[in-house]
Amino acid sequence: MDADQVAALRVMLEPSAWLRQTRSFARALRGAAPRTPGGLLIVGTPDEEPWHLAAHLDQESELAGLPGLAPTLVRWSPPPDAPPHLRVGLARLEAARRGETLFVVSPEAAPVPLLERVHDARRTGATILAMDQGDPELDDMAHEYLTVAADAPVSFDAAQHLVSAAAGEPSETKVSLRGRLARLLDAVSGTPGG
Repeated sequence: MDADQVAALRVMLEPSAWLRQTRSFARALRGAAPRTPGGLLIVGTPDEEPWHLAAHLDQESELAGLPGLAPTLVRWSPPPDAPPHLRVGLARLEAARRGETLFVVSPEAAPVPLLERVHDARRTGATILAMDQGDPELDDMAHEYLTVAADAPVSFDAAQHLVSAAAGEPSETKVSLRGRLARLLDAVSGTPGG
């Protein structure tokens, strides 16, 4: 799905609450992202690794100038000959600490070993975000979660695109603050505002 397809999907979903929910979750993700790279950990299930979402968040991080939004993809069984950024295993979750964020992307029920690691990461102070299809155990541990139920107006994959695109957008608060600062500078400098 490219940027034009995401834009078309947004237009189609605009009248629904769904778009507001994905944007709200994306703002939570952006707000929870550490200020430095490497502290946003993204993990999936043994059968579904969120490599595609990780790539899009990395791209949004670069475009928005937000290094903390660039995730570290944590894998269940990384091949030893994989490039370093694709070789991060589950031991990284055990090292998660306060100031870091663990983003769990689970299109199926999270397995017990993942739930145990999420619980431990939360206990050590990491912020937990979850995107799932309605997993009460995972959602109970998450500080913020987005449920993409089977009857959602978009697929789980499309929802990931919406979240990653929205995470790279400036927040409404920042836009309005920027606008107010611009008007203040115009007033102080005597430049007529438009």
